[in-house]
Amino acid sequence: MSMPKFGTPRTRMSALALGLVPLLAACGGGSDSKSASGNGSSDSSAATTTVNGATQLTVPDGVDDATKKAYIQENAIAVCMKKQGFTYTPHVESSTTADTFAAVDGEDYARAKQFRQKYGFGYYAGAVYPNDANVPFSKAAMAKRTAPQDQDEDGLTDAQKKAYDVALSGPPAKTKADEKLAGCSEVGRVAANGPALSASAEKDAEKARDDQNHANGLALNGDAQLVQLAQQFATCLTGQGISVSTTQPTGMVSMVRLDISRQLPENFMSLSKDAALPLLNKDIGIALKDLECGKKFRAAYFPKEKAKPYYGENG
Repeated sequence: MSMPKFGTPRTRMSALALGLVPLLAACGGGSDSKSASGNGSSDSSAATTTVNGATQLTVPDGVDDATKKAYIQENAIAVCMKKQGFTYTPHVESSTTADTFAAVDGEDYARAKQFRQKYGFGYYAGAVYPNDANVPFSKAAMAKRTAPQDQDEDGLTDAQKKAYDVALSGPPAKTKADEKLAGCSEVGRVAANGPALSASAEKDAEKARDDQNHANGLALNGDAQLVQLAQQFATCLTGQGISVSTTQPTGMVSMVRLDISRQLPENFMSLSKDAALPLLNKDIGIALKDLECGKKFRAAYFPKEKAKPYYGENG
């Protein structure tokens, strides 16, 4: 399932966390500029500073349009925040620094196998390995701060942090209905994507996106090769004693993992190690069977899904 590559500041989530949403960042302010040595860059992306000291990332050559817009957005936020007296460290994650937890999806077979051999689908691993920051939902992972922005508010007083948040996101909305992107985050969005559409135009654009998503789903589920491989995948799973709730290609890619997630005990994140270990061992077994049964299917599905992105009818 394709998900947006980039979120607004401090709303980025791991791929696995996104998969668990049905069950289930931030910031030495002041006027001192950060070093331009790449503190806010992803991988080897170079950084410079503006005349007023705002860190700016250099857009790497050959990146796709979505990635380029992410750089533009982050740089614009940094300039906007600097004008208001705050440091904001722009940061864009590249494909080479992708979230460790994304390995669970199975798109990269070798990476997924290495992950699943130790962590299964990741549901019980946090309780067994609480001090391993690479484990989903472990105490170490939940406390880990990974983006450069996570340090930008260090040293600020409570009043300064409140002012920082207002500068970044706008004043708190009075009601949920009034919530919207504002402050420097909105400045960044406009810099990358242009002015906001009118309500009518946005409604039309949203319908066009939904229509295209629906058409992509129909195309994937009607693809003869994927249908055949999905049937083989399902037959393999049932032969391994694993129930199958759908045979549609768009559903099968993550069916086993999501079906398990709907049956997790409410306290699965707070189990003792002794209680979680046998559950993790069982999860590992199922995760590896799912990976092996779906190897040919996923190898064919993901390239086609990239050409026709699909995020579910309720995306």
